Amino acid sequence: MTLTRILTFAGLTGTALMGGLFFAFGTSVMSSLERLPAGQGATAMNLINVRIQNPLFLLIFMGTALVCLVLGIVALVQDTPGKWWLVAGSALYLVGVIVLSFAVNIPLNDQLAAVDPATAAGATEWSNYLAKWNPANNLRAIACTLGVVAFGLGLLSGGSVEAVPPPQGNHYGGALPTGGATPWNNS
Repeated sequence: MTLTRILTFAGLTGTALMGGLFFAFGTSVMSSLERLPAGQGATAMNLINVRIQNPLFLLIFMGTALVCLVLGIVALVQDTPGKWWLVAGSALYLVGVIVLSFAVNIPLNDQLAAVDPATAAGATEWSNYLAKWNPANNLRAIACTLGVVAFGLGLLSGGSVEAVPPPQGNHYGGALPTGGATPWNNS
């Protein structure tokens, strides 16, 4: 297995894991928090934002970024088969997850944490937070989904899977009969 294929599998796996996280937030976590009173929803989100900064999350989040950076460069420099799919998958993760997270989601998390969620200002901040954070998170989920597809197409473009020859003979493993009785015609 080549370095490029190993990096592609790692990029695909990390991108899929992050996409699943963003998808779960977009389809269940955030809609649940929105239904809570503003102070409770903001308090819960602040707790999530603290707890998610753990070694495993950071390894996948930033490790996938490093893999995508290296993979994009390697694919271009080595003129790898399917290189444009690999570059596209890498760019989708780097721009659609890392750049978007640091430009939108993380600053919004910091702004939410800076206000008391039990106050009127906290309720206003929570409302603004939801209006901006949710669409950016959904874009991250979409970028990851498209990235996984691109990495998959890049792997398929590698051409290392050999075609299986068609079977010879009948389904019993023998040669086809030239005349007389056959398993489907006993005349």
